[in-house]
Amino acid sequence: MLTSANAELIRIIADPLRLQIVTLLAHETLCTTHLVAETGARQTNLSNHLRVLREAGIVDTEPCGRFTYYRLRPEVVEALAESFGELAETARTTVETGRKRVC
Repeated sequence: MLTSANAELIRIIADPLRLQIVTLLAHETLCTTHLVAETGARQTNLSNHLRVLREAGIVDTEPCGRFTYYRLRPEVVEALAESFGELAETARTTVETGRKRVC
């Protein structure tokens, strides 16, 4: 079921730059410097988006010397995928049974 917490995660990930960051981090752990190079975003803007992702629990950080590396938390994406799967199954059942509210 899509909970309000999941709805908030969807809202956060829906931002185009944050979606790009999440997609990049799905492929490899990256530092801010790498993400700036990959996205073309300004470092300050990117750092703000990373803070939002970190505070939402979507990414984890790993300090490495003077750099901070970011990695995607796959269990968060899996939980969202499961919620969407349940929603799709409910919709499929609704279509198959022809369920509709009478006016």
